[in-house]
Amino acid sequence: MSPIELNKRQEEILQIVKGNGPITGEQIADRLNLTRSTLRPDLAILTMAGFLDARPRVGYFYSGKKPGQDVTDTMNNMKVKDFQSIPVVVRDDVSVYDAISQMFLDDVGTLFVVDKKSYLAGVLSRKDLLRASLGSQNLAAIPVHIIMTRMPNITYCAKNESLIQAAHRLINQQIDALPVVEEQPDGFKVVGRLTKTNITRAFLSLSENHDL
Repeated sequence: MSPIELNKRQEEILQIVKGNGPITGEQIADRLNLTRSTLRPDLAILTMAGFLDARPRVGYFYSGKKPGQDVTDTMNNMKVKDFQSIPVVVRDDVSVYDAISQMFLDDVGTLFVVDKKSYLAGVLSRKDLLRASLGSQNLAAIPVHIIMTRMPNITYCAKNESLIQAAHRLINQQIDALPVVEEQPDGFKVVGRLTKTNITRAFLSLSENHDL
């Protein structure tokens, strides 16, 4: 969102409201020796841009926010749990062949691997499975724990974590999905997955809620 450049009259309105708010539109107009109808467009711009807030029968007051601050506040308040998807999980003793079948059946790019206690043990990406498929190996005889990325080398996030922080992790690690976990005494329980598609959905929700 590009910064909004205010004209001289809008700057004057801001100074009046800063020093005298809450103040009505009529009172602002009187101080500037203008009519209320003349000021209406300027007041609308300042309110929509987030510089001013208006309350019925009270008047205008300075919000203290910069242009676009409402969008920034919304982004900072977004949590992983609000946009996460259902995780696709396999046991660490299933075969590579079965994992490939599971990935295609669920149409996902990442599988999360759990141990016999259902705690996160590893992650399988398309690249991992493709690499294992090269050559003449019997994929039905190879367990996924042989080829998976193991803990503690797994990047993950928590459901109450900031969506922005999790998105940075996705980009910085150049991966397609993060397991969303809950920490337990003996490990991490997988409760969701966060993908680039989830991040895109969150971005689109901003445009819908803030008329971007």
